[in-house]
Amino acid sequence: MKNTEEYDDPILYDKENNSFLEEVPYLLKWATKTGGPIIDLACGTGRATIPMAKKDHQLIGVDAHSGMLELAREKSTGLGLQIKWVEQDCRGLSLNVKSPFMFSVGNSFQHFLTNEDQDDFLSSVNKHLEPGGIFIFGTRFPSVEELLQSSEEEYWKTYIDPVSQNKVDVYTISTYDSLSQIQHYTTIRRFYDKEGIQVDEKRTGINLRYVFPREMDRLLLNNGMEIVHAFSDWKETPVTSDSYGMVYVCRKVREL
Repeated sequence: MKNTEEYDDPILYDKENNSFLEEVPYLLKWATKTGGPIIDLACGTGRATIPMAKKDHQLIGVDAHSGMLELAREKSTGLGLQIKWVEQDCRGLSLNVKSPFMFSVGNSFQHFLTNEDQDDFLSSVNKHLEPGGIFIFGTRFPSVEELLQSSEEEYWKTYIDPVSQNKVDVYTISTYDSLSQIQHYTTIRRFYDKEGIQVDEKRTGINLRYVFPREMDRLLLNNGMEIVHAFSDWKETPVTSDSYGMVYVCRKVREL
């Protein structure tokens, strides 16, 4: 199922997300311990890949979206960075390399909507990890507040477009299907000119799968990994019932 509307405008994605680098310091700690090659799965436009390569780590960025990768390649070439960019579906990786350290950020795990998708993704990770290798990923925590958001249009945030310096208002509509554990999101962006008059509107949809903590325990174990750490954020805060996210540090303990 096509679930890429939110990523079909890579330049807009970069404007809204490229300044968020909260994962990078934590990932760099592990990169120093493990060495490379390091594989960034669902790397997008290289939001985390590029800052890590700037620190002289060997990076491979993998994504299924050609437009996102094209922008990532442009940016890294402009910076003189030797990153290998690969267009592949992360559910069926074939990279001909084993890595001591793989990661996936930006809550990309939520894009795997079925049990089969999740197993295919994690078995691909297992296949490309060295024995004892580390896999780190983040996903949103299925809190009551997160799942039971309003199905009516709700204001989310305002930001200033870094190029035009004009205001953009962002609204969301959310519906959660408890049987599939999938949240259907519509994001509405309203663009304004310098006089504050709305000049455009863009609507995108995305489906996101939520996984509960005990469910994740079994899922990772079944795919040959043990949980080394589980945090609520990239600052190593403990998980509580009010957490917004979950960050998992996993070690490969057996081949599949």
